[in-house]
Amino acid sequence: MSVKRGLYWFYNDLRLHDNALLRCASVEMEALHCFYFAELKTLFDRRFLPIEIDDDARQEFRMQAVGELNQSLWQLGQTLHQVSVNSIDEAVNALSEMVNYYAATDLYISFSSSWYVEYVVRQTQVKHPRLHLHRCNNGTLFQRDDLPFLVNALPSSFSGFRKKMEKVDIPSVAETTTQLPPPMNTRDALPLAYGTAESTLALEGIRGGELAGLRHVRHYFATDAALSYKLTRNRLDDWTASTKFSLWLANGNVSPKTIVQQLRKFERKNGANESTYWILFELLWREYFYWYGCKYGARLFAFKGIKDTPPLTTFYASRFRQWVEGKTPYPVVNACMNQLKRTGYMSNRGRQLVASCFVHELGLDWRFGACYFQHMLIDYDVGSNWGNWQYLAGVGADPRGHRQFDLSKQTQLYDPEGIFVRKWKGNADSASLDTVDMVDWPIQD
Repeated sequence: MSVKRGLYWFYNDLRLHDNALLRCASVEMEALHCFYFAELKTLFDRRFLPIEIDDDARQEFRMQAVGELNQSLWQLGQTLHQVSVNSIDEAVNALSEMVNYYAATDLYISFSSSWYVEYVVRQTQVKHPRLHLHRCNNGTLFQRDDLPFLVNALPSSFSGFRKKMEKVDIPSVAETTTQLPPPMNTRDALPLAYGTAESTLALEGIRGGELAGLRHVRHYFATDAALSYKLTRNRLDDWTASTKFSLWLANGNVSPKTIVQQLRKFERKNGANESTYWILFELLWREYFYWYGCKYGARLFAFKGIKDTPPLTTFYASRFRQWVEGKTPYPVVNACMNQLKRTGYMSNRGRQLVASCFVHELGLDWRFGACYFQHMLIDYDVGSNWGNWQYLAGVGADPRGHRQFDLSKQTQLYDPEGIFVRKWKGNADSASLDTVDMVDWPIQD
């Protein structure tokens, strides 16, 4: 009888708690090779990100998350290997080589709404039809079988989805993995101290990783912040105003079911109100966009989105650069973009304002903005990011079509004294929106 030799691909589940897939591998395999891809990229990324960027904050947070997972695996006698590739086709080849080199019989990889990941899995299946695949939804509240509809019949609006899913019980949290099979290779594993560098994030004291994420969740629910969440969540620059759970959800350092578990515990002790409900409401939004990405696949990145008519936008290189550099005629937009460059984070309200400006005031192809966010946000999530950009561009799930914000009115509502704009230097010296035309020829007065 052949030895069961497994590969575990960590993607959006960089944790030991509530990781049903890893727990299955721990009891089903006799030997295990744990790895993750540093980043999966395609020609699409290079096309829609035509400038050099500084994504140090995002990379550092992820490095800390991977480093903490690495240490947790070491304590269980395992090792973590980083695989660096320049394209998804290279990822297919690298994974195929691992299957052959280790004579792997099984592959464990969480389901994802990422078209990139699913492409690599499909191609690996073609190359290795005898490889036994193990899949589950490790980053969501629900498994596919929990849904009261087929994924292809996903409701066309979040409201329809929410009404159906609020009637479904959220599954319980899986037990934490406490033992693992021995590694097949200890050479070239990440060093034990990987990811332990001092953080340079402007958000002081914020680190990536499972332990840091769980600590943040516990601390949040140890305060009364959840009781006023709905009232404070739209503030532009107050760390305690919103939960910030998205930072650790993005890499799977914390599971959404764990957050719900802590929320229910808080409500039993302190009572439930509209604000505590709104925390679950936001998690359901994230859930909706996950299944939205699963349903529409590559259409998540299409100019027309899921609609039949393309938006009336184009691409002006100079306007795009003004937006990125925080030098538009709109101070609140500039401040938000400067905040993103410095910290790798922007409030939910800020994201709506800068995306609305990008599409409506600047008239730009929404995919360039979405791709920039993809590479800058610490809490980048493929479904939430691209689904929300489609929503704002009028090519997504919003039944009302275009969603345009009055930037002056929004500034008065959320920064009436100009504190946020001054802090993040939003009053750029920009006398005109355009100094060149759409093909970069100077505009003559």
